[in-house]
Amino acid sequence: MESKNFKILLVEDDPDHTHLIKRELKKSGVTNTIDWVEDGDEAIRYLEGAGDYSVDNVSSLGLILLDIKLPKMTGIEVLEWIKKNDETKEIPVVMLTTSSDIKDIEKSYSLGANLYVEKSVENFVKRIKNIGLYCQYLYSKKDEQEA
Repeated sequence: MESKNFKILLVEDDPDHTHLIKRELKKSGVTNTIDWVEDGDEAIRYLEGAGDYSVDNVSSLGLILLDIKLPKMTGIEVLEWIKKNDETKEIPVVMLTTSSDIKDIEKSYSLGANLYVEKSVENFVKRIKNIGLYCQYLYSKKDEQEA
């Protein structure tokens, strides 16, 4: 099943993690455009359509993959901004982190995250494939709403 109907925003400061995430999403059948930003401030600029970013980014965005540990502005702060903003609050957000701290997990879900994925070495690839399945689910839901 193709899932081209929306873009994905990946907010990740580690280029190696970014490469792995993109590769595994592609291997799991996700053909969406994936836009990548490296820190929390840049994520907000992207979502606001500020600077070099198009104001149309949000209208075509269907999923945000958001690292918790980011420079300049944490993923938790970005998530809070996303969920308080009328234009972005309905976009599903998957939190990505190396932390299994229960406080991070609880805070993420309390702010409206849809999924929390720990980037543990042994399970990360499998979890990224599950995100690929989630993308396909979101695509099918969007098709149902448009029908």
